[in-house]
Amino acid sequence: MDYITSTLGNLLHQTAFFNLTWGNYLMILVACVFLYLAIAKGFEPLLLVPIAFGMLLVNIYPDIMMEPKDGSAGGLLHYFYLLDEWAILPSLIFMGVGAQTDFGPLIANPKSFLLGAAAQFGIFAAYFGAIAFGFNDMAAAAISIIGGADGPTSIFLASKLGQTALLGPIAVAAYSYMSLVPIIQPPIMKLLTTEKERKIKMGQLRPVSKLEKILFPIIITIVVSMILPTTAPLVGMLMLGNLFKESGVVRQLTDTASNALMYIVVILLGTSVGATTSAEAFLNWTTLKIVALGLIAFAFGTAAGVVFGKIMCVVTHGKVNPLIGSAGVSAVPMAARVSQKVGAESDPTNFLLMHAMGPNVAGVIGTAVAAGTFMAVFGIV
Repeated sequence: MDYITSTLGNLLHQTAFFNLTWGNYLMILVACVFLYLAIAKGFEPLLLVPIAFGMLLVNIYPDIMMEPKDGSAGGLLHYFYLLDEWAILPSLIFMGVGAQTDFGPLIANPKSFLLGAAAQFGIFAAYFGAIAFGFNDMAAAAISIIGGADGPTSIFLASKLGQTALLGPIAVAAYSYMSLVPIIQPPIMKLLTTEKERKIKMGQLRPVSKLEKILFPIIITIVVSMILPTTAPLVGMLMLGNLFKESGVVRQLTDTASNALMYIVVILLGTSVGATTSAEAFLNWTTLKIVALGLIAFAFGTAAGVVFGKIMCVVTHGKVNPLIGSAGVSAVPMAARVSQKVGAESDPTNFLLMHAMGPNVAGVIGTAVAAGTFMAVFGIV
């Protein structure tokens, strides 16, 4: 009888119920909220489902992220996470994004580059804000990239700057804000624009030739990589994926990069990012400051894009709808869809999506350039 009681007692104490802290239960609750938003509300489920499930797993079984020691193997998600630290997964994500993206609207309207650049203001505003919050230069730079609403670039820069201790909170904040674009951006856009501005209809974009679409990724890679060589892993993979798509001669590579490979990478990256949110690592003042700075950066970036859109509206005598400026953050194509949605609320016959895609894809390039600028400033090669 004692043997049975002892055995049952041991089994009972091996369950997670006896090993979890209040913080673990809180993070499990947060994971469930994220899953609800992803599944019931449709907030970027491709991102939120794996992130939330990784969060769930690590707070129930922390050893799933355990580093190998004394010859023993590490936890499953630790090896996924190494691919983040080595900047492999962010670069592959960029290749997939390139294979899915049409740069035609940007080529047809090069002024979109200016709107994409304006939206990067949030990054530099967050940089100085992070320094004011007590972070050192490199940590501030890594945190500030959240303002571009670009998860892969945030992971890439944090790893390159040696901020692996902050990589988890930075990545989770970046991907969370990417997912919450439909909630965060509209109030800012409506606050900064008038009803008349939101109703502005933009002229049809000119047709873009196949030759232009083929030359664009090649020229951008050469120009950007020559100026900022450290951006080559991100910009190069983005443009390689796009060249697959536009060349028309490697359909199998295009399909693989934009579908199978892309989704495999999203699973690995999402679950490993979510698994960095153990209660011990996530529930502290440093993380809360990073989350707050990320929100400020994203809000500033959205506002800067809209304000510059208003300036362009004045300069062009009302030919540019300021709403498309908010798409200058690099959450592709979510931010462009939000521009369309807010514009359609004022005038259901207004179609801004293709116009907003120009600043949107410019924002992807702009965020990568901002990351490369920080690496150049700090002498990272």
